[in-house]
Amino acid sequence: MSRCSICGNDYAASFEVTTAEGQRFTFDSLECAAQQLAPVCGHCGCRILGHGIEGASARYCCAHCAREGGEVEAVDNTSGS
Repeated sequence: MSRCSICGNDYAASFEVTTAEGQRFTFDSLECAAQQLAPVCGHCGCRILGHGIEGASARYCCAHCAREGGEVEAVDNTSGS
């Protein structure tokens, strides 16, 4: 069993993640992994679990937040029919 890097839970089904930079973390859930690894929206502060939108100086969870953050051309990716 391994101890979670976030909550400290000692869990038999924990898993390890190694980042591109070589950092290694152990987690007991995706929730804890997201807390450690997911970027934070530059406007509303929520964790970005999808693609999000990259602005000139920040990442955003959606086009609305990107526009609020000064990215006036930001649009959400949508599939048109």
